[in-house]
Amino acid sequence: MGRERTFSGGAHQSRVVTRVAVAASFLALAGCASTAPTTSAPTPSATAATSPPAAAPPQRQKDVHLARGAALPGMPPVPNHKNIYADAGAGMLSATARRARSLVYVPNLDSGTVSVIDPRQFHVINTFSVGKGPQHVVPSYDMKTLWVNNNIGNSLTPINPRTGKPGRSVTVADPYNLYFTPDGKYAVVMAERERAIDFRDPHTMRLTHRMRTPDCQGVNHADFSANGRYFIATCEFNGRLIKVDTLKQRVVGEIDLGSSAKPQDVKLSPDGRVFYVADMMANGVYMISGAPFRRIGFIPTGKGTHGLYASRDARYLYASNRDEGSVSVISFATRKVVKKWQIPGGGSPDMGNVSVDGKVLWLSGRYNGVVYAIDARDGHLIARIPVGRQPHGLCVWPQPGRYSLGHTGVTR
Repeated sequence: MGRERTFSGGAHQSRVVTRVAVAASFLALAGCASTAPTTSAPTPSATAATSPPAAAPPQRQKDVHLARGAALPGMPPVPNHKNIYADAGAGMLSATARRARSLVYVPNLDSGTVSVIDPRQFHVINTFSVGKGPQHVVPSYDMKTLWVNNNIGNSLTPINPRTGKPGRSVTVADPYNLYFTPDGKYAVVMAERERAIDFRDPHTMRLTHRMRTPDCQGVNHADFSANGRYFIATCEFNGRLIKVDTLKQRVVGEIDLGSSAKPQDVKLSPDGRVFYVADMMANGVYMISGAPFRRIGFIPTGKGTHGLYASRDARYLYASNRDEGSVSVISFATRKVVKKWQIPGGGSPDMGNVSVDGKVLWLSGRYNGVVYAIDARDGHLIARIPVGRQPHGLCVWPQPGRYSLGHTGVTR
């Protein structure tokens, strides 16, 4: 698609500056989070919440085997058990997603804004203010709304994907990250600093149940099993993984990766057998079996491994190495790195996603105040686009798939 291009913002873009100096001051920070783990008092909405239907004391055993074949009630059927992403291939847009404008939304953590990029012209066409500390832009389960996670400002700002315009923010305690159960029944808020996972109404965001995670410090990223019965979440600040029963909303398993570990993004393999977990301190990706819940391997990738994204044909996993400015391409078939792409001049590739047609990998440049558009076929840098300060979990929208599990666009 040609050589790298650098684009400045359009007339509506607020003044932004790429600050390489920011990198030095933030490299010491642990992982995605902008704040250290603390314990906060429950918010009024949390104390008013009710327990889930099958509430029970958390089990302390290391693992509970959940049936592989029995799908979560209400979850759309899996059409291809060899490829859970079969309905999220190139160009496979749902009727709802097809009505959305083709845009890239970039939450700028330190600027308190969202930059909106035209993916065809590779430049910013709009910038609007949101709550304090926006971390990720997350598509709702039904794909009708994009939610900006303002975790420092304790709010979610909705965006209408048909217009690209923001709406009125909703008060939500500590929404560092946001997911949705595969049956669409709950929004799952990763309340990182409060050491909790909040199950909420997916439309109103009213709190239904707060699940405390005292042994999981810095809970932030997750992915669901192929049958939707459980999900694996990362505990960034104490090097653990937890397994959560989706129906019972309780922790049913734990893995200790070691005191030096800082696990980040999670992505399930197309065949549903392996959870890949990025670790920015181990500089690679763990391979985790969900049932039984245990570590089964490790793939070295690069310094500061952070975000994980499946290719549209479900053959490869793109792993962003934030601290060395590169992307590793992992083969799902061989479970090995088959390519490594270096960003010219270095950089800090963080979170993002793949374009609808699968040809462009979009990643935020966390400590460089830019967004990278990378050719997903040969890895060359197409464009470096200036945005706000500390861009983080950008969302490429629309995305293929029948429904969204959240984060920056995990669809199936």
